[in-house]
Amino acid sequence: MSAGPPPARHYDAAVVGGGHNGLVAAGYLARSGLRVVVLERRERVGGGAELAGTIGRLRTSVIRDLGLAAQGLSLIRPRVRAFAPQPDGTAVTLWSDVARTAAELSRRSRADAEAYPSFDRKVRALGSLVAHLHAATPPDVRSPSIDDALTGLRLGRAIRGLGSARHVREALRVLPMAVADLVGEVFEDDALRGVLAARGVRYAAMGPWSAGTAAVLLGDTAGTDGGAAGETVFARGGSAAVGEALARAARTLGAEVRTGAEVGAIRTDGERAVGVTLSSGEEIEARVVLSGADPKRTLLELVDPVVLGPSLRWRAGNVRTPGVVGSVDLVLGALPRFTGSPDVELPERLAGRIVVAHGIDHLEKAFDASKYGRVSESPFLEATIQSLADPSVSPDGRLRMRVLVQWAPYELREGDWETERDRLGDLVLETLEHHAPGISGLVEERTVLAPPDLERAYGLTGGHPLHGEPGLDQFFMWRPIWGFARYRMPVAGLYLCGSGAHPGGGVTGAPGANCAREVLADLKRRR
Repeated sequence: MSAGPPPARHYDAAVVGGGHNGLVAAGYLARSGLRVVVLERRERVGGGAELAGTIGRLRTSVIRDLGLAAQGLSLIRPRVRAFAPQPDGTAVTLWSDVARTAAELSRRSRADAEAYPSFDRKVRALGSLVAHLHAATPPDVRSPSIDDALTGLRLGRAIRGLGSARHVREALRVLPMAVADLVGEVFEDDALRGVLAARGVRYAAMGPWSAGTAAVLLGDTAGTDGGAAGETVFARGGSAAVGEALARAARTLGAEVRTGAEVGAIRTDGERAVGVTLSSGEEIEARVVLSGADPKRTLLELVDPVVLGPSLRWRAGNVRTPGVVGSVDLVLGALPRFTGSPDVELPERLAGRIVVAHGIDHLEKAFDASKYGRVSESPFLEATIQSLADPSVSPDGRLRMRVLVQWAPYELREGDWETERDRLGDLVLETLEHHAPGISGLVEERTVLAPPDLERAYGLTGGHPLHGEPGLDQFFMWRPIWGFARYRMPVAGLYLCGSGAHPGGGVTGAPGANCAREVLADLKRRR
């Protein structure tokens, strides 16, 4: 006779998913003395963060508060931010040194070289404003509180910190803009416009002419030293090192982190979350449940539909998660030779992000193909060869290149990804061949992940790495849905701590840290 599942275990908080945001939330809760358990279905932690080429947006406060340096997290900052080879054999290089970038730009356009430093200052200033927005909890639209008023005052001070009324108007003008307009009104060289605008569309089902993509670019700058060029930072040992350091930190602070523990359902008592049930049948009781899964998976798959109700299920079902990103990992036997750079400088210039974005029209046409269920024959690519800056990721001496393929739609109009997956890998190599002749002959191994692969491997609905589109309709008070942007989900005691919550995706730790703050405030009130 079967003994049945073990008796329920009791915790203050159960965290669904061991992605980086779930681990951040667990670390903060454990640091405050709560008994916390993290439940990750895979055999390793970190979630989709291990897909990221760079981790430059990870909050410095998270690194400090959770003691990640003591847990082995070491950051590497190459001097080059982005290298963008062009069809004519030239290239645009963006350095961390603004003056060096401007000096090189003068060879292409004297006007652009003169405009670049002031544009960099503008992006940094507006990015600091967005950083204040990211750190805040969106206001309660039903019954605004004193805390909401204080948040508004802090944001007001941040806006005034921009300086004159002209700067304030500029902030309000820029946020809803298309990133093509943002860069186009300053620079004349389309190659420069392309590499700058690329950060406003990366991971999104939007093109450079889509409204709100300027806010995406500024969000990518918020809280970093990125400026116009964007931050490029590697975790020594690879992006997976972020999750590993966070897990060690959470355990050191007292949290329990379990892998191979898939949550099958969020348990409720009436209308309140009281724990979770694992796929194995094990029950875990908790005063609160935090979900690091995306909002669709959380509300539509883990919560009892009777508890959620038809109206909220319909609203949750309309959260936009159109995954349009693929990933191609290459193991190379030697360093490819990219055009546009002297051989003696090539390793350094390739040590940051390698961006294949030839201009605004190139980006828009590549995006346009995705609207019709196709992958552009001339895609936007962003690649990294981390081993150039961090040999520890390649102990065998071979080079590992990770290539992000933008606008590879989850649903194809013709065929399916089972038959088209290899074609995506071929397309990436064909595109790279135009800028690095002979690179195909250097490939010793190749792994291709299409959006459905990301969905299966990492639990990303629609294969969207950000858990939801970063558009204006899913921004701040509208993320993930209007009325539930304060990390508290429609079920009492259930919170959203992943990238589907404000301020959105990327390896920042911000949703996890912000959510933990709100959980602690609610538990204090309950006591």
